[in-house]
Amino acid sequence: MSQTVSQSNRYKFLVVDDQELVLFATINTLKQEYPEAEILRAKTAQDALAIASKQNLDLAVVDLSMPENSGESAKTDAGIELLKKLMDKYRTLNIVVQSAYSRSLIRLKPTINIHEGGFTVADKSLPMQDMLTKVDWALKGLNYTPKEMRFGLELKPEWLQMLQLAFKEGLTDKAIAEKMVIAERTVRHYWTKIQDALSVYPEPNKNLRIQTENRAREEGLID
Repeated sequence: MSQTVSQSNRYKFLVVDDQELVLFATINTLKQEYPEAEILRAKTAQDALAIASKQNLDLAVVDLSMPENSGESAKTDAGIELLKKLMDKYRTLNIVVQSAYSRSLIRLKPTINIHEGGFTVADKSLPMQDMLTKVDWALKGLNYTPKEMRFGLELKPEWLQMLQLAFKEGLTDKAIAEKMVIAERTVRHYWTKIQDALSVYPEPNKNLRIQTENRAREEGLID
């Protein structure tokens, strides 16, 4: 199953939340921003997995606390397990986690680090515009994780090598891929992980790559 973005903005989204009011508000907000999108819904982890197995999803918006099955109580463990299964099975699926308490995502840090799709966290206590921003970032393949998951720089050797090739040798992503003998898509994936680790995110009228270089120099990752 390919999780590539649909043409002409005809996205296919899945929204997972057991709270009817939140589910309605999220879907309604997404419909206004993406009127051409097909938006599916699920209230339990098992329903979400069943839908994902049958649909070519571009994005999943997932609450962190939900029931495993219909009739059961909502719990964070069910949401954590759902996210893990989605990332394990659909490596390029773009994901937005909607939660006011995202600290437990630290348990998924190794899985999130290798996930190839966009992965962002929207604070459920903030206005819906925050969710739309995180949806936009996720669809662009960007990463945004809670601060506690970014505490202390833990950059992989291959990420540091890429920084050196990009900012000391001035190589393009294509040239970096050839030099490191990896796919160009993997290079783009490394960029999203580095930018999240450095807390570099899109800002109006600012160049994301230049911001990344500046932060990397501030942290002493490159001379």
